[in-house]
Amino acid sequence: MPHPDVTAETLVETAYAKVNVALHVRARRDDGYHALESLFVFAEQGDALTGVATDDGAIDLVVDGRFGGGLDAGPGNLVVRAARALQSYLGEQRGAAIHLTKALPVASGIGGGSADAAATLRLLTRLWDVRIEAEELAGLALDLGSDVPACVASVTQLVTGRGEHLARHAVTGLEGRPMLLVNPGVAVSTAAVFAGWDRVDRGALDASSFEALATARNDLEAAAIAAAPVIAEVLAALRACGGVSLARMSGSGATCFALFDEEAAMSDAADAIRSSQPGWWIMETRVRRA
Repeated sequence: MPHPDVTAETLVETAYAKVNVALHVRARRDDGYHALESLFVFAEQGDALTGVATDDGAIDLVVDGRFGGGLDAGPGNLVVRAARALQSYLGEQRGAAIHLTKALPVASGIGGGSADAAATLRLLTRLWDVRIEAEELAGLALDLGSDVPACVASVTQLVTGRGEHLARHAVTGLEGRPMLLVNPGVAVSTAAVFAGWDRVDRGALDASSFEALATARNDLEAAAIAAAPVIAEVLAALRACGGVSLARMSGSGATCFALFDEEAAMSDAADAIRSSQPGWWIMETRVRRA
C-alpha cells in the first residue's frame, strides 16, 4: 500500500518478506562464510519504501512503522548503505529522501534488512532513471549482504554458495500457495545461530518437487531453538493447525511459516494462533508469483 505522503514525484517499492522453504548448511568455507543450499520464496507483502529524488546528493532516511522504533536511520542502516553504494558506483550526483515503513520484525529470519536494501536498489534505479546491468546490480547487492542478491528479484530461487549463485526455480504447486508467517517477538542473532550449528553435513537439498521439499530441512533450526526455545512452541502451534502441508523455521529464526492447501485453512489457523498467543506477530499472505 502506498505511503500516505505519496505525491506525483514519489515512487514506491515493497521490500517483500523472504522465506527459506528449506535451508541446508553444507560446510564452512575458507572465506569464513557458510556454503548454503536454500530455496527462497517471497511473501506478497513486506516493508514499504517511498522515495523522492533530490538535487543535493544527500541520502535522507525516515523510518516508522510497527517495527521502526528501534532502527537507526543513520549511515549504518542498510537502506542508506545500499543508496550510497549505488550512488558511488554510478557516480550519481543526485540524492534521495527515502521513507521506510517497517512492517516486518527485525532480526527475524525473513530478510527484513536485506529486502529493504534490495528494494532501495530497485527504487533508486527507477527514481534516478539509470541503466545498470543485472550482473553489476547483483555485485553491489552481494557486498551489502548474502541474502540481498536474491531479494533484488524477489522471486522463487534456488540459492547456493553464500548467496551469490541464484537460479530461478519454479516448483509446481508452490507459487501462489497460502502462507502464514509467525514470529514470537524475540530477535535471534544470525551469527550466534550459525555458531551453534553442529557442523554436520546432512546432505544436499532436493527442490525438484513440493513433495521433495516436504522432506527437506532447515539445518539451523536446532541451534535457533537452543538460543530461543519459544521457536519450538511456534512450530508446534503451526503443525497442530488443520490443512498444513509444510511448517518450518525460516532462515536463522525466529520467524516460522506454514504452507496451506486452502486459504480458509490458513485464516482459521491465524485466528486460532492470534487467540492463544496475542503477543505474537502474524502475517497472512501467499507465496509471491514471478
